[in-house]
Amino acid sequence: MKFISWNVNGIRACVKKGFLDFFNETDADIFCIQESKMQEGQLELDLEGYYQYWNYAERKGYSGTGIFTKIKPISVSYGMGIEEHDHEGRVITLEFEDYYFITVYTPNSQSELKRLEYRMKWEEDFLRFLKKLEEDKPVIVCGDLNVAHSEIDLKNPKTNRKNAGFTDEEREKMTVFLDAGFIDTFRYFYPDKEGIYSWWSYRFNARKNNAGWRIDYFIVSDVLKDRLQDAKILTDVMGSDHCPIELDFI
Repeated sequence: MKFISWNVNGIRACVKKGFLDFFNETDADIFCIQESKMQEGQLELDLEGYYQYWNYAERKGYSGTGIFTKIKPISVSYGMGIEEHDHEGRVITLEFEDYYFITVYTPNSQSELKRLEYRMKWEEDFLRFLKKLEEDKPVIVCGDLNVAHSEIDLKNPKTNRKNAGFTDEEREKMTVFLDAGFIDTFRYFYPDKEGIYSWWSYRFNARKNNAGWRIDYFIVSDVLKDRLQDAKILTDVMGSDHCPIELDFI
């Protein structure tokens, strides 16, 4: 099976930049997007053969997630069931026969880290949410987690040490997440691979110079390890400031 995740930075804009060409060409079994930046009724995507599930932020033009799947899920839920977190369209969970599949758009800590405290609370609650799901069956999580976990995961670690996405606090939460029984699938296959990123600033010719960050992930429960085939970052695919990522799964 092929799973794709992509922060599209506005699905309506991305559609104008070739989203459907990539979507049709890649022929994924499950395709997830983050940062859709739209409300219901603003865009109709004709995705033949796919069930579509959307979670919209209450605030217009902000956040939002979507999942398109060839396999009809047993059940679908939106958010974490926590009032504080469920207004921004950040989580969709599909239940399948032998795992839960979750797409997530983790809140950014923002400039001057003004949302870092909230981000820490989100991280704790999201991990608790996943561990609760795991009591029933294992999980596959994908999306923009807004953190580069290790120095190898961004081009300029020293100058970004105290910036959103590479603070000690955010990195520690990612360590706690993985230590709780989860696998960062890209690092599972490519533990020492350098220079592979999934997001580049629109400024300073960052993508041209490959001055990027790896902040998009497929993360799975440890018990799914033997079903992993490969994890890819599709750096050549344009249309957003992020590129898609892929998980190949038995």
